[in-house]
Amino acid sequence: MLDIFQATQQASRTLGPLSPAAIEAVLLDLAAAAVAETPFLLAENAKDLARMSPDDPKYDRLQLTAARLEGIAQDMRNVAALPSPLGQVLSAQELANGLQISKVRVPLGVVGVIYEARPNVTFDVAALCLKTGNACLLKGGSDAAHSNQAISTVIQKVLTRHGLHPASVSLLPPDRQATEALLQAVGYVDVLIPRGSQSLIDYVRQHARIPVIETGAGIVHTYFDETADLAKGRAIIANAKTRRVSVCNALDCLLVHEARLIDLPALTVPLAQAGVVVYADERAFPALRGLYPAALLEQARPAHFGTEFLSLKLAIKTVDSLEEALAHIAAHSSRHSEAIISEDAAHIEQFLTEVDAAAVYANASTAFTDGAQFGLGAEIGISTQKLHARGPMGLEELTSYKWLVRGQGQVRTT
Repeated sequence: MLDIFQATQQASRTLGPLSPAAIEAVLLDLAAAAVAETPFLLAENAKDLARMSPDDPKYDRLQLTAARLEGIAQDMRNVAALPSPLGQVLSAQELANGLQISKVRVPLGVVGVIYEARPNVTFDVAALCLKTGNACLLKGGSDAAHSNQAISTVIQKVLTRHGLHPASVSLLPPDRQATEALLQAVGYVDVLIPRGSQSLIDYVRQHARIPVIETGAGIVHTYFDETADLAKGRAIIANAKTRRVSVCNALDCLLVHEARLIDLPALTVPLAQAGVVVYADERAFPALRGLYPAALLEQARPAHFGTEFLSLKLAIKTVDSLEEALAHIAAHSSRHSEAIISEDAAHIEQFLTEVDAAAVYANASTAFTDGAQFGLGAEIGISTQKLHARGPMGLEELTSYKWLVRGQGQVRTT
């Protein structure tokens, strides 16, 4: 591991000086290679899929398709087209003593990423890190070992073609020893980003000796207000829950104002059609009984609230007011994405102001919490913490800054 860490650190020093045009050429070539190597990548991905049950919530995250590879390639093209943040002057001033001081964006250095069954992350992180002059250490899970190795092979071919240091993108072995080494890589890794389950994030936070940015886990709520539009709500809730159930911005808990329980059967028609199992509280359950498929309707238990389901399951909680909805979200949210459906402007502004989350929505699906959807090209993850970065992490979030001080012989006398 030490040899890999040292090589990646050395590679990081070669990336910053590269011109934006050179990096753009690398990323466009990488996007083309992802499409050209589709048969190879799908064949290796099939080996991983064969070892996982299709019923596993991680199966959808693990699966690559030709369409998904084209989408990944397009994300890399989008990243290539974005302006580089490196060298951007954040502030500049001249002091009374003549010193010229400027604050400019620079790479973080070496970015480590630990992730589970999501091979698309390998492409995403490589593209974003190369664009920002960072080398990266990638530690994928054993579930995606064949897929990640195949993607790494494609990346290495592109790096070699363009004369870049091969350790600019380094894939670590998919074993526990590599994880432990990465967590202890003091002096070699500038920041570590875990992407995956809450248990993975908790483990990394508790054991890492290097700086960590938490991403991934999303316990997502949508509040259907007393004034909400039924048609809007039905579409938003169905999209947030069923578009892709295994992603971190998928809806987990629907909060319904008690005055709108009469509309709950109509509101949940698309959920029933999609086969969503509903865990309804003591007031929502009678409102749905006989009007929602019995095989899909269960009474909620306390454990269902504050659970990230990552499957076709949804908790429903009845509240008497916006204030009660806000209190429930504050108690159970992972601070990822939260939404209100309402026609009351005052309620919307109160929700947007008071909810503490990385992304807060009014009358829109939480499915939009995504770097590409936010115009960032792609993302390295969704940060749920507040220091350094919050929400979808794009190019700017993969940079730091340094102070440049230019003088003409000044010395300090006090």
